[in-house]
Amino acid sequence: MKISIIGTGNVGSTLALAFGKAGHTVIFGVRNTEHFKGKEFADKNSIEYRELNKAVDWSEVIVVSVPGNLAHEAGRELGDVKNKVVIDTMNAVFVKPASYSNTSEALIANTKNADVVKCFNTTGFENMKNPTYKGEGIDMFIAGGSSKAKETATQLAKEIGFGNVYDFGGDDKFNLIEQFAMCWINLAIVQKQGRDIAFKIVKR
Repeated sequence: MKISIIGTGNVGSTLALAFGKAGHTVIFGVRNTEHFKGKEFADKNSIEYRELNKAVDWSEVIVVSVPGNLAHEAGRELGDVKNKVVIDTMNAVFVKPASYSNTSEALIANTKNADVVKCFNTTGFENMKNPTYKGEGIDMFIAGGSSKAKETATQLAKEIGFGNVYDFGGDDKFNLIEQFAMCWINLAIVQKQGRDIAFKIVKR
Protein backbone atom coordinates (compact mmCIF):
# COMPACT_ATOMS: atom_id res chain seq x y z
CA MET A 1 0.00 0.00 0.00
CA LYS A 2 0.95 3.63 -0.45
CA ILE A 3 0.45 5.19 2.98
CA SER A 4 0.76 8.85 3.90
CA ILE A 5 0.96 9.76 7.57
CA ILE A 6 -0.23 13.13 8.79
CA GLY A 7 1.38 13.83 12.14
CA THR A 8 4.99 13.08 13.06
CA GLY A 9 4.68 12.60 16.80
CA ASN A 10 5.18 9.34 18.67
CA VAL A 11 2.24 7.49 17.11
CA GLY A 12 2.75 8.70 13.55
CA SER A 13 6.48 8.06 13.62
CA THR A 14 6.11 4.62 15.17
CA LEU A 15 3.49 3.55 12.63
CA ALA A 16 5.61 4.90 9.78
CA LEU A 17 8.47 2.58 10.75
CA ALA A 18 6.16 -0.36 11.41
CA PHE A 19 4.30 -0.08 8.11
CA GLY A 20 7.57 0.35 6.26
CA LYS A 21 8.99 -2.81 7.81
CA ALA A 22 5.80 -4.62 6.79
CA GLY A 23 6.58 -3.80 3.17
CA HIS A 24 4.44 -0.74 2.53
CA THR A 25 5.61 2.55 1.02
CA VAL A 26 5.24 5.30 3.61
CA ILE A 27 5.65 9.07 3.44
CA PHE A 28 4.91 11.93 5.82
CA GLY A 29 2.56 14.66 4.68
CA VAL A 30 3.66 18.00 6.15
CA ARG A 31 2.87 21.68 5.75
CA ASN A 32 6.48 22.75 5.31
CA THR A 33 9.06 20.25 4.06
CA GLU A 34 11.93 22.45 5.26
CA HIS A 35 10.81 22.76 8.88
CA PHE A 36 8.57 20.31 10.71
CA LYS A 37 8.57 18.28 13.89
CA GLY A 38 10.09 14.91 13.10
CA LYS A 39 12.28 16.01 10.18
CA GLU A 40 15.40 14.67 11.84
CA PHE A 41 13.62 11.37 12.55
CA ALA A 42 12.42 11.12 8.94
CA ASP A 43 15.88 11.85 7.54
CA LYS A 44 17.56 9.40 9.92
CA ASN A 45 15.13 6.62 9.00
CA SER A 46 14.95 7.42 5.28
CA ILE A 47 11.24 8.23 5.40
CA GLU A 48 10.22 10.47 2.53
CA TYR A 49 8.10 13.57 3.17
CA ARG A 50 6.07 15.75 0.86
CA GLU A 51 3.79 18.73 1.12
CA LEU A 52 0.43 17.73 2.52
CA ASN A 53 -1.63 17.93 -0.66
CA LYS A 54 0.99 16.02 -2.67
CA ALA A 55 1.19 13.29 -0.03
CA VAL A 56 -2.59 12.92 -0.01
CA ASP A 57 -2.82 12.78 -3.80
CA TRP A 58 -0.11 10.10 -3.93
CA SER A 59 -1.51 7.83 -1.23
CA GLU A 60 -4.11 5.09 -1.04
CA VAL A 61 -4.31 5.18 2.75
CA ILE A 62 -4.05 8.27 4.95
CA VAL A 63 -3.21 7.90 8.65
CA VAL A 64 -4.12 10.94 10.74
CA SER A 65 -2.16 11.27 13.98
CA VAL A 66 -2.41 14.93 14.98
CA PRO A 67 -3.65 16.15 18.38
CA GLY A 68 -7.31 15.17 18.65
CA ASN A 69 -8.61 18.70 19.18
CA LEU A 70 -7.28 19.58 15.72
CA ALA A 71 -9.03 16.76 13.87
CA HIS A 72 -11.50 19.06 12.11
CA GLU A 73 -8.70 21.29 10.85
CA ALA A 74 -6.72 18.27 9.67
CA GLY A 75 -9.78 17.01 7.81
CA ARG A 76 -10.16 20.27 5.92
CA GLU A 77 -6.48 20.41 5.04
CA LEU A 78 -6.46 16.90 3.56
CA GLY A 79 -8.41 18.13 0.55
CA ASP A 80 -9.81 15.56 -1.86
CA VAL A 81 -9.65 12.10 -0.28
CA LYS A 82 -12.26 10.46 -2.49
CA ASN A 83 -11.70 6.68 -2.82
CA LYS A 84 -9.01 6.78 -0.12
CA VAL A 85 -9.07 5.09 3.28
CA VAL A 86 -8.56 7.40 6.26
CA ILE A 87 -7.33 5.82 9.48
CA ASP A 88 -8.00 7.91 12.59
CA THR A 89 -5.54 7.14 15.40
CA MET A 90 -6.64 10.09 17.55
CA ASN A 91 -8.67 10.62 20.70
CA ALA A 92 -10.50 13.70 21.90
CA VAL A 93 -11.55 12.63 25.36
CA PHE A 94 -10.24 15.79 27.06
CA VAL A 95 -10.69 18.53 24.43
CA LYS A 96 -13.17 18.07 21.58
CA PRO A 97 -12.47 19.15 17.99
CA ALA A 98 -14.71 22.20 17.71
CA SER A 99 -18.39 21.15 17.81
CA TYR A 100 -17.74 17.46 17.13
CA SER A 101 -18.10 14.74 19.75
CA ASN A 102 -15.08 12.73 18.55
CA THR A 103 -12.22 12.90 16.06
CA SER A 104 -13.66 10.48 13.49
CA GLU A 105 -16.88 12.44 13.29
CA ALA A 106 -14.80 15.56 12.66
CA LEU A 107 -12.82 13.85 9.90
CA ILE A 108 -15.90 12.52 8.12
CA ALA A 109 -17.63 15.91 8.26
CA ASN A 110 -14.64 17.83 6.98
CA THR A 111 -13.46 15.40 4.30
CA LYS A 112 -16.91 14.36 3.03
CA ASN A 113 -15.46 10.84 2.95
CA ALA A 114 -17.19 7.97 4.76
CA ASP A 115 -14.22 5.59 4.44
CA VAL A 116 -12.91 6.53 7.88
CA VAL A 117 -11.96 3.96 10.51
CA LYS A 118 -10.75 4.54 14.06
CA CYS A 119 -7.81 2.27 14.88
CA PHE A 120 -4.50 2.42 16.78
CA ASN A 121 -6.07 4.75 19.35
CA THR A 122 -6.54 2.34 22.27
CA THR A 123 -2.95 1.79 23.33
CA GLY A 124 0.38 3.58 23.60
CA PHE A 125 2.94 3.96 20.84
CA GLU A 126 5.25 1.58 22.70
CA ASN A 127 2.76 -1.21 22.03
CA MET A 128 2.65 -0.27 18.35
CA LYS A 129 6.42 -0.52 18.24
CA ASN A 130 6.33 -3.94 19.90
CA PRO A 131 2.86 -5.51 20.25
CA THR A 132 4.19 -8.89 21.40
CA TYR A 133 3.71 -9.98 25.01
CA LYS A 134 4.99 -13.40 26.07
CA GLY A 135 5.21 -14.51 22.45
CA GLU A 136 1.71 -13.43 21.47
CA GLY A 137 0.34 -10.34 19.75
CA ILE A 138 -1.92 -8.12 21.84
CA ASP A 139 -5.37 -7.16 20.56
CA MET A 140 -6.35 -4.13 18.50
CA PHE A 141 -9.79 -2.57 18.22
CA ILE A 142 -11.55 -0.73 15.41
CA ALA A 143 -14.77 1.17 14.79
CA GLY A 144 -16.46 2.69 11.78
CA GLY A 145 -19.14 2.22 9.17
CA SER A 146 -16.87 1.53 6.21
CA SER A 147 -16.12 -2.15 5.53
CA LYS A 148 -13.35 -1.12 3.13
CA ALA A 149 -11.63 1.03 5.74
CA LYS A 150 -11.98 -1.60 8.48
CA GLU A 151 -10.54 -4.32 6.27
CA THR A 152 -7.54 -2.10 5.51
CA ALA A 153 -6.93 -1.20 9.15
CA THR A 154 -7.29 -4.84 10.23
CA GLN A 155 -4.77 -5.97 7.65
CA LEU A 156 -2.25 -3.32 8.69
CA ALA A 157 -2.67 -4.06 12.40
CA LYS A 158 -2.04 -7.76 11.89
CA GLU A 159 0.90 -7.12 9.59
CA ILE A 160 2.72 -5.12 12.25
CA GLY A 161 2.22 -7.78 14.92
CA PHE A 162 -1.14 -7.33 16.59
CA GLY A 163 -3.13 -10.48 17.25
CA ASN A 164 -6.90 -10.36 16.99
CA VAL A 165 -8.63 -7.20 15.77
CA TYR A 166 -12.04 -6.68 17.35
CA ASP A 167 -14.72 -4.62 15.64
CA PHE A 168 -16.64 -2.34 18.01
CA GLY A 169 -19.23 -1.54 15.34
CA GLY A 170 -20.17 1.38 13.10
CA ASP A 171 -19.83 5.15 13.29
CA ASP A 172 -22.09 5.18 16.34
CA LYS A 173 -19.30 3.44 18.29
CA PHE A 174 -16.66 6.15 17.75
CA ASN A 175 -17.34 7.65 21.18
CA LEU A 176 -17.27 4.22 22.82
CA ILE A 177 -13.86 3.32 21.42
CA GLU A 178 -12.47 6.69 22.50
CA GLN A 179 -13.73 5.99 26.00
CA PHE A 180 -12.14 2.55 25.82
CA ALA A 181 -8.86 4.28 25.05
CA MET A 182 -9.29 6.12 28.34
CA CYS A 183 -9.19 2.77 30.15
CA TRP A 184 -5.62 2.22 28.94
CA ILE A 185 -4.68 5.83 29.66
CA ASN A 186 -6.13 5.60 33.16
CA LEU A 187 -4.33 2.39 34.04
CA ALA A 188 -1.02 3.17 32.35
CA ILE A 189 -0.61 6.83 33.26
CA VAL A 190 -3.10 7.97 35.90
CA GLN A 191 -2.84 4.78 38.00
CA LYS A 192 0.88 4.54 37.17
CA GLN A 193 0.82 0.93 36.03
CA GLY A 194 3.33 1.89 33.36
CA ARG A 195 3.04 2.05 29.59
CA ASP A 196 4.06 -1.57 29.04
CA ILE A 197 0.55 -2.88 29.62
CA ALA A 198 -1.96 -4.04 27.03
CA PHE A 199 -5.39 -5.51 26.47
CA LYS A 200 -5.97 -9.10 25.38
CA ILE A 201 -9.39 -10.74 25.21
CA VAL A 202 -9.40 -14.35 26.39
CA LYS A 203 -12.13 -16.94 25.90
CA ARG A 204 -12.95 -20.22 27.62
